[in-house]
Amino acid sequence: MTREPDSRLARRLGTGDAVAVGLGAMIGTGVFVAWQPAASAAGAWLLAGLAVAAFVAFCNATSTAQLAAVHPQAGGAYHYGRQRLGDAWGALAGYAFVLGKSASCATAALAAGAYLWPARPVPVALAAVVVVTAVNLAGVTKTARVGAALVAAVVAVLVVVVVTGLAGAGVAPSWPDGPASAGGVLGVLGSAAVLFYAFAGYARITTLGEEVRDPAAIPRAVVVSLTATLVLYAVVGLTVLLVLGASGTAESAQPLRAVAAAAGAGWLEPVVAAGAAVAALGALLSLQAGVGRTAFAMASSGDLPRRLATVDSRRHVPHVAELVSAVVTVLFVLIGDLATTLAASAFAVLVYYAVANTASWRLAPAERRWPRWLSAAGLASCVLLAASLPWRTVVAGAAVLAVTMLLRWALRRRTRP
Repeated sequence: MTREPDSRLARRLGTGDAVAVGLGAMIGTGVFVAWQPAASAAGAWLLAGLAVAAFVAFCNATSTAQLAAVHPQAGGAYHYGRQRLGDAWGALAGYAFVLGKSASCATAALAAGAYLWPARPVPVALAAVVVVTAVNLAGVTKTARVGAALVAAVVAVLVVVVVTGLAGAGVAPSWPDGPASAGGVLGVLGSAAVLFYAFAGYARITTLGEEVRDPAAIPRAVVVSLTATLVLYAVVGLTVLLVLGASGTAESAQPLRAVAAAAGAGWLEPVVAAGAAVAALGALLSLQAGVGRTAFAMASSGDLPRRLATVDSRRHVPHVAELVSAVVTVLFVLIGDLATTLAASAFAVLVYYAVANTASWRLAPAERRWPRWLSAAGLASCVLLAASLPWRTVVAGAAVLAVTMLLRWALRRRTRP
C-alpha cells in the first residue's frame, strides 16, 4: 500500500458520512423517472435490465473503490488514470467527468424545477444551484450532513409509495402485458444502460477521497451505499411493475405518481413530486461537490487553470473550483433541457468508468481487494452499454472529448520549454 499523501483538503469525513454522500448521489431523480424508458426498452424484463445494471455497477464500483484505497486523493479516475496509465488517460477521464457531470448537475437542477414548479422550471433550477453551492462552500461535513437528511426524506417517501401501492392497487396485472415486453436482449441492455446511469453515483465517494479520515474505509462505504441503493431500486421497480404492469410503466412519465393514483391515494401524488424534487437536490449537492474536487485535482496538475486549485484556508474546500462548477451548471441550465443534458452526460460517464476499470486492471496483487476479472468485466460492460446508446450521442460525445484532448495537447506543446 502506498503512503497516505499530504493534503491541502481536510480529512473530516467518517465512514457514515461517505456512505451518505454515495446514497445522495445514487438515490436521485432516477428512482422516480427511470422506469418509463427502462420499461419501454425491456418491458416485463425490466428487472432483468436492473440485474445487468447492478452487475455493471458492482464491477465499476469495486474498481474505483480499490483504487481509492491505494490512491486516496481528490479527483477519482482522473488521479487513478494518471497514476496507473499515464497523464493523457487521466486527463481524458477528468475531462469526461467534469463535462459529463456538469451536464448531470444541470439535469438534477432542472428536474427539481420541473417537479416544484412545472410551468417555470428554470428559475427554480437556478435557485437550487445557488443553495447547493452555498452548502458545499460551507465545508465537506455540511455537504455530507445535508445530503444525509435529504436521503432520509426521499427514502421515507419511497417506503410510503411501496406500501401504499402494494396495499391499494388490487390484483397485479399478468406479465407480459404489452408490446414493450418484446425487447429481447437488446431491450434488456438498453434498459440496463438507463438504470445504470440512474444510480451510477458511487464514484462521488472516491472523488472526495482526499477528505475521508480513513482511506481504507472508502471501499466499504462504496459497497454499503451501492448495495442499499440496489435493494431500494429493486423493491421500487418490482412495485411499479406489479401495480402498473410493463405497458403501464412504459406509458407513464411519472410512474410513482401513477402508482399512487392506481392505489387511490391522491394525497400521495404531491408527496411523490416533493420527494422527487428533494432527491434531485440531493443528487445536485453530491454532483457539484464531485465536480469541484475533480476540477481541483486537474488544476493542481495543470490540466485546468491553476486558479481552480485554490483552497479556502478556513473551511479547507476548493472554493474557486466549486464556484466555477456552479457557473458552468448555470450555463447548462440556461442552454439545455432535461433530454439534452442527460444525453450529453451518459457517454461521458461510461468513458470515465472505462478509464477507472483499465487503471484497476493495473493494480498489483497486493493492492487488490477484489479479483482482477471484475475490472475486465467492468471495462467490457462500459463498452457494451456505450454501444447501446444512440449513435448520435456516441459520435457527439467522442467528438467533444477528442477536441478537448487536442486542445490540451496543443496548449502543452506551446508552453513546453
